[in-house]
Amino acid sequence: MRTLLPVLAALSLLAPAAVAQADNPATTPVPRTDEGILARQTEVLRRAREAGPADVVFLGDSITQGWEGAGKAVWERDVAPLGAVNLGVSGDRTEHVLWRLQEAPITRLQPRAVVVMIGTNNLGHGSSNAEQTLAGVRAVLAKVREQAPQAEILLLEIFPRGERINAMRGDIAQINQALRAHPPQGVRTLALGDRWVQADGTISKEVMPDLLHLSPLGYEQWAQGMLPALRELLAD
Repeated sequence: MRTLLPVLAALSLLAPAAVAQADNPATTPVPRTDEGILARQTEVLRRAREAGPADVVFLGDSITQGWEGAGKAVWERDVAPLGAVNLGVSGDRTEHVLWRLQEAPITRLQPRAVVVMIGTNNLGHGSSNAEQTLAGVRAVLAKVREQAPQAEILLLEIFPRGERINAMRGDIAQINQALRAHPPQGVRTLALGDRWVQADGTISKEVMPDLLHLSPLGYEQWAQGMLPALRELLAD
């Protein structure tokens, strides 16, 4: 009996973490049900199910969807020629991306590279804390690797948000730090957000008009920072 006590004690310490992970909303696939976004969700599912092979797949939320808005000119000039398809959905959190990948796997697209940026809405909507969001991002990366084992994965660190230094930026920085320090195998992380933080810690509305989404200039700078790495992955 004595020999079992240390084992039981260790299990009791692990149990809370196991329960917390099982209950993590950021890793539990759920669909979007808000009426305003159903058309976009349906369109993105259609693209994943019906589009031809795509060399590059973009997965994310409104900032990724914005390549079809404020970033449209840059996308058409610099990104679309790489054979890219945009699967970003405004307002998505990690759990929504997991659901969409479950419903419409990207396997048939046969991507050579997948660009992922997700997680800011988990924090912004208050649905997940930083640790849960980190687990959600890792779950998305694992699902992408499962569905596209041949693809290179480029993980964009979550962009900073808010005009001035704030607590959410701290959460974002810690999530990015953990992903940068311990990236999943075969995943390359890319930090772009620092370029938009000024010397006094503020972010200019010139690049983030609402201090979250990018302006055309912001997308131009995003492309400048991302495309060399993306082209390198495609070349490999």
